[in-house]
Amino acid sequence: MPSAPSSPTSSRVPAVLRRLGAWLPTRVDRRVRVFAWLSFVAEVLIIGTGGAVRLTGSGLGCPTWPRCTPDSLVNTPEMGIHGIIEFGNRTLTGLVGILALAVVVMVWRMRHERRVLFVLALVVLGGIVAQALVGGVTVLTGLNPFIVGFHYVASVSLVAVCAAFLVRMYQPAGPRRLAVPRWFAGLVHATTAVLALTIVFGVLTTGAGPHSGDEASVRNGFDAQVLEHVHAWPGYALFALTLAVVVIAWRRGLPVRRWATALLAVELVQIAVGLYQARNGLPELAVGTHMVLAALAAATMTVVVLRLKQPTAVEPSAPERERIAARG
Repeated sequence: MPSAPSSPTSSRVPAVLRRLGAWLPTRVDRRVRVFAWLSFVAEVLIIGTGGAVRLTGSGLGCPTWPRCTPDSLVNTPEMGIHGIIEFGNRTLTGLVGILALAVVVMVWRMRHERRVLFVLALVVLGGIVAQALVGGVTVLTGLNPFIVGFHYVASVSLVAVCAAFLVRMYQPAGPRRLAVPRWFAGLVHATTAVLALTIVFGVLTTGAGPHSGDEASVRNGFDAQVLEHVHAWPGYALFALTLAVVVIAWRRGLPVRRWATALLAVELVQIAVGLYQARNGLPELAVGTHMVLAALAAATMTVVVLRLKQPTAVEPSAPERERIAARG
């Protein structure tokens, strides 16, 4: 029996997919760079909008999940500004996910040659899906402060992963070598650990403070005033360690010197904002700025750590050649 002729639609689909596959880049080009930067900016932006949800008391502006209300997928006029802010943040999550998926698609054809980029893109996409679920749990638990804090830490982590993608995107593929003395790399890693500790104590401090996201939600039970001081201690230690990293990097001409300086600048602004908000009753805009700056500090720290190593294809700088010769 002769087979039935294929429909025009079914015959067109493989051709469309083939053309799409042929259009996808086989190396990092402008398309990859644009979508990677858009994904990074969106990840930072959603931390800002998430902070706005919390700081305006809109955490339960959409009281259910995944719908905004039991009867509506979107916010309704009766919900007022809180419903608009909360639903706007949920909508941005969709945009962040689309951009992350676009990055995965963009590196698909180079997934073997640039495996690190492909894995990092998948981590971001999977993290966004997980974040959406955690966001739902946050709403369903009435803004439990520990879940809210975890939600923020996960968001900062995704910003750091996006930053790692950007770093590796601009570097050639292949093995990498340590481009700084080992003791200096250890100092940078210790600084990274102190930064992580500072962020964790900052999350706990916020969870004990007045900005709970909703008047009815509970706090974490810690003394906010005590935590403000405890949060400041690793913050000042972070600044001292970063200052040491910057001075040493410039004196020795190390490749991380400019990014270490950028990290120090972010920390200086962060300290200034932290002092301002602590002495002025935690104004919402200052707290939100503090949250975004913490994410930018984590991203910059990620760049510093990844630039401790350079691809072996990169020619060592003059100071590096001198150190290699001294070792040899």
